Amino acid sequence: MASGEILFSFVPGSNEPPATIGATPDTRNSHPVLDFDGAVDEEAVFTCPVMPSNYGGGGITVVTEWSFTSATSGSLRVQTSIERMDFSSLDIDADSFATANSAGGTAPGTSGQFIAVSVAHASGAEMDSVVAGEPFRVKVRRDSDGTSGTDDIASDAELVGGYIKET
Repeated sequence: MASGEILFSFVPGSNEPPATIGATPDTRNSHPVLDFDGAVDEEAVFTCPVMPSNYGGGGITVVTEWSFTSATSGSLRVQTSIERMDFSSLDIDADSFATANSAGGTAPGTSGQFIAVSVAHASGAEMDSVVAGEPFRVKVRRDSDGTSGTDDIASDAELVGGYIKET
């Protein structure tokens, strides 16, 4: 597989919300979005049914696409983490996500436009050692309290969708 090719894409409707601090389903002009609060860290989880067989074993980048309820300035902080669902080993009764990586983005000057925030994960431990042929999950978290970098947007950040590519 060539670097940069898309391995998996996700949309708000495929969210498997966590038991607590889950992002809220919403729409914006009939577009489904997930609202991530500006005051509380919230999460969404997406299952990727299989890492493609042509995955080359490199790192991945999780590209998340965001709009904002009303913000036209400020910084957003996004964290993503990966959970390998290896056969005959993972106990799905508990989460086992790798440590989250983070990246930031800036709100566009016009409400209704959206941005992409790309979070890179090196192969190995940062990806929970996912290999080709295995299912995995990706968790998307808005770090609204800014523990991993500046997030100073008070309004909801709206996840429009995203994708994972090999890097």
